[in-house]
Order: sequence, then structure tokens, then C-alpha cells
Amino acid sequence: MKKALGYMAFLASAGAWTLVAAAPVDEAEPPRLEYVYAGEWGGVSAVDGEPLSPWGVATAPDGDVYVTVCLHDRIECFTSAGSLAGSWGTSGEGPGEFHVPSGVAVADDGDVYVADSFNNRVQYFTSSGSYLGAWGSEGDGPGEFDVPNGIAVAPNGTVYVADRNNDRVQYFSVDGSYLGAWGSAGSGEREFDSPVDVAVSRDGVVYVVDVGNARVQYFDAAGVFKGAWGSPASGPGELKWPWAVAVGPEGNVFVADDETNRICVYDEAGSFLTSWGSKGAGAGEFNWPRGLAVASDGVVYVADILNRRIQYFRRNNP
Repeated sequence: MKKALGYMAFLASAGAWTLVAAAPVDEAEPPRLEYVYAGEWGGVSAVDGEPLSPWGVATAPDGDVYVTVCLHDRIECFTSAGSLAGSWGTSGEGPGEFHVPSGVAVADDGDVYVADSFNNRVQYFTSSGSYLGAWGSEGDGPGEFDVPNGIAVAPNGTVYVADRNNDRVQYFSVDGSYLGAWGSAGSGEREFDSPVDVAVSRDGVVYVVDVGNARVQYFDAAGVFKGAWGSPASGPGELKWPWAVAVGPEGNVFVADDETNRICVYDEAGSFLTSWGSKGAGAGEFNWPRGLAVASDGVVYVADILNRRIQYFRRNNP
């Protein structure tokens, strides 16, 4: 983000009895965004003691946090501090069963939508896990999927799905009625190389992680291209292997860069604001951050998959 950095020159008085004009007030630099480690949970599954494999993470309006436990084909629900509140799911192809669930999203009414990746479908549930319905099958036609990965629900209820191997984004009504799609393989505008996640701002802007092109593209609600950012490098604001995206309550866009093990933050148009993280197993370090969510109070939750945990962070300055 381009910010004014220069301070106004300050003129000193030349003598004890010399009347001088008042010096101009310093133009203070805006405070830099800073996020600090606030806690974590995980290590082993809260349900059966098996190693946790968190992939997707989403926050609900009531503050609960939903996690897709991909290798155990289950959804776990936690309080904002990590206490287990519920779980559902098992391996299979039937209603409420999963084969590598990845993305998860929560609508404003509390319903939970899950990208059931290897079953090539979306399933949705009540907040407590009661099955409501599903749609999708394997293919490349309207409403079909080839490994759906990321999912988001817009404020108006439209459900967006990152259809990874079909290099497109599809969108649906709340009950799965097909509304449209955009995207094809490539590196130009509205083209993708494995779109793996999607997020929607409160004003309906759709952000898509285009992992193979090391960038984020953003669109209006119907897929009209608005802009993009990112380049395959590890400098400030650059993205090497972006995997997850989320929009905070102030409109800032958070991106989990899997390869550099950090979280990058941008404004709504892609100007870089800040980042944190490095590879490791300590507090605030990551080993493949694969899921990302920002709660309504601004707390950032990260699915740190190879460290088998969820970490969460708070903004340190107002």
C-alpha cells in the first residue's frame, strides 16, 4: 500500500528572544496493521483422538468456528476459543457422508455449506449438522464439478464454488439451483490455473485464489472481471502458492500463502497492507496454512494443516 511517509520539516528557533512562526505539526505515519497470536487448539481430533487434519475453516454469525477434518471425513464445530461444540460426518457417498471435505462456509442464517471434494458435490446442513440437501456430480457441465475445493456464501445467499479442475467458478441459489459460471484454463483475465478458494465481501465482490497463476482475481457478483494481484515470489505482498482467501469485517482481504507459510493482508483492491508468519511449529508459525476465516470481531482463524491445529490471531492496534 502506498502511504505518505515523509514528515514535515521542523524549523528550530535561532535565538532566545527571536520571535518565530509556529512550526508545522508533524504528519504522523498511519499505524501499520499488526496481528498477534491469541491462541490455538488441535494436535489431535477433538472427537476420537486421531491426528487432526484441518483443511477448511469458517466462522458463523454466533462466533462458532467450523472445521473440515479432511482425512477423517468429518465436520467439527468449536466455540471461538476452541472448545468442541459438535461434530458430524463419516466416510462415504450418502447424505451427510464425505470423501475429503475441503471448503466450508456459513450463511447468515447459520446453515453450513461444505465442498465435498472427491464426491464432487456440495452438501449443506443446519448449524448443528442436520442434513438439508446436496447438489453436484462429476463432470464439466452446469452444476457438475471436478474436485470442488473452496466455497463461499454471499450476503444475498448466493453460493460460489471454486471448481478446481474445471478452472472455473460456479454459483448457485441457496438450495443448489444453477445460476451461472465463469472461467476457463489460462493466465488471462477470467482465466484460471486451479482456482482453489473463493470469498465474498459484504458488498458482493468475489475474490478467487488462482493458485497456479500465483494470484488473486476479483469480480463482481456475476463474474465481470474487476482486477487481480500477485506474482510468483516471496517479497512483501507477493504470492508464491496462495491457497485460501477471506474478507474481514472492514473489507480487507486475507490470503494464506501456503509456500511461504504466511498470511498476507491487502485492501479491497489488492494494495498490500501487512503480513505475518514463517515456517515452523511455534506460536504464529505455520506448516501449510490451508484454511482461513475472519470472524465478525476481526479475529483471524487459520487451519495450519501439517501442524494439525487451528491458530487464531487478533489485531494488535485499533
